Amino acid sequence: MGVVWLVIVGAAAGFLATRLMKWEANIVATLAVGIAGALIGGLVLRFLLSAMGAMSGLIGAILGALLLVWLWQKYGNKSGK
Repeated sequence: MGVVWLVIVGAAAGFLATRLMKWEANIVATLAVGIAGALIGGLVLRFLLSAMGAMSGLIGAILGALLLVWLWQKYGNKSGK
């Protein structure tokens, strides 16, 4: 169940992050950014906000995905805009 939840939260986080950062990406890139962001942000915020429960995972996933989109825009593929 953990992997399925990670994919669902990652997909939502990737979608929200790409929209917030105004980055047009295909579905695979959106999912990849969201899942990686869920891993990065979820671990960090779960450590920092363990009392908040499941919400910390979603917030962390969104923040992690935003960070990855920003890094991609800054240093990655220049045609992503």
